[in-house]
Amino acid sequence: MSLFNVFQVSSSAMTAQSMRLNAVASNLANADSIVSSDGKPYRAKQVVFEATPVGAAGEASRGVRVRQVVEDAAPPRMVYDPKNPAADEKGYVAFPNVNVVEEMTNMISASRSYQTNVEVMNTAKTMIMHTLQIGQG
Repeated sequence: MSLFNVFQVSSSAMTAQSMRLNAVASNLANADSIVSSDGKPYRAKQVVFEATPVGAAGEASRGVRVRQVVEDAAPPRMVYDPKNPAADEKGYVAFPNVNVVEEMTNMISASRSYQTNVEVMNTAKTMIMHTLQIGQG
């Protein structure tokens, strides 16, 4: 793998993790909203990654990209509140299927992955700079 491919691999990972962070932010922002834009309870979004080739065709370098953003299939969280205008005939209100603890864990994981890829890029840059300095001397 070329040292320059490191930048492409890390860049692709940073872009993917950024999209994951956006999905987490959307999930957390809508964790307590009863109705989304389509009139139904908000459904948590999950980001699906896939490996993608990077660099020259003969190289085995793989980056990552977001294949799709899917809605979580978990059922909505039902809360008994018969006085709520959004309650059904049994008195239950359907809240989003967002698990706040899980989303916070996803946020920390995505943030750390992003930070790690920044460090990888900085290390590769330092290696290239040192290689150039060797060539000058």
